[in-house]
Amino acid sequence: MSPRKDRNVLVGIAFNAYDPVTGTKVPDPSDESVEKTAREILPAVTELGHTAFIIALRKSFMGFIQRLKNLNANVVVNLCEAFLGLPQLEANVAAAFELFDIPYTGNDSRTLALCLNKWKTKAVLKSAGLPTAPGVLVETAEAKVDLPFPLIVKPNTEDASLGIHPESVVRDEASLRARIQRILDHFEEPVLVESFIEGREFNVAVMDVEQPEALPVSEIDFSDLPEGQPAICGYEAKWHTDGVLYAATKPVCPAKIEDELKTKLQEAAVKAFLACECRDYARVDFRVDKKNRIHVLEVNPNPDISLDAGYVRALKAAGIEYKVFWQKLIDKAMNRRKGK
Repeated sequence: MSPRKDRNVLVGIAFNAYDPVTGTKVPDPSDESVEKTAREILPAVTELGHTAFIIALRKSFMGFIQRLKNLNANVVVNLCEAFLGLPQLEANVAAAFELFDIPYTGNDSRTLALCLNKWKTKAVLKSAGLPTAPGVLVETAEAKVDLPFPLIVKPNTEDASLGIHPESVVRDEASLRARIQRILDHFEEPVLVESFIEGREFNVAVMDVEQPEALPVSEIDFSDLPEGQPAICGYEAKWHTDGVLYAATKPVCPAKIEDELKTKLQEAAVKAFLACECRDYARVDFRVDKKNRIHVLEVNPNPDISLDAGYVRALKAAGIEYKVFWQKLIDKAMNRRKGK
């Protein structure tokens, strides 16, 4: 499939760079991944015949916006996942683009803010009739948790699997209380405690050009996990590329599953996408229990879009070239501005 190119477009590729002076945490692999993605998108966009530049968001937010305005980009590819090391400010970056009338790809500020809050997202999904794991939001280690074990304990407003480790799956009261306290101490935010769905894990990339379309289903293969390790794709499994857990949690796309389950997952992914008012692209994560019942884990409105990430793996499985994907998103972002 050949990308459509009507004219040369000036494309800014924006990403958040870790700043050691103002950052609230040490740099981690997810920070490095965003810059890597920006450098991978650059040749894809220039291959389309457009002019492109990379611009980093560091400690001066207004300086970043002023540079964008001065460069006068026709559209911005928004890869910003945080500001000053805080994912809670991810939506603020998109809100600034909206305020200064800068067209950009990806989800808008309202959806980014919603989906970062796992508890609120669960409420939206449930109101749309989508199944989620039973859960409770707690603010102290002593709070009542009236759910049967096993449970999984997560920070409520972090992304990139921050705070999710093998020890996050707890099977007794003492471990539960210790894990809640650890997250409260480290992240200083409410804690989401959910029933741990024993079973399989899937994710479905959704692309929205003319209408939301579910791409081929991907499954995380847990068969090589060391004995005693819970079947989850936590922080180490996602980002520590030289670690045992990374090697033992291989994605398989397209997933080798029966058509009925594939259809259920894809339909639920599109429904979740629409419920959270997503646009352009997102990824929906699922657990499927031993009775083949699906549960939506979360909606990721700003997933890793690097060449070796799951979203691009799904694009390849669907026969969609990386550069064609970006041409579609650039066109759509520019059309949004025309239609305002």
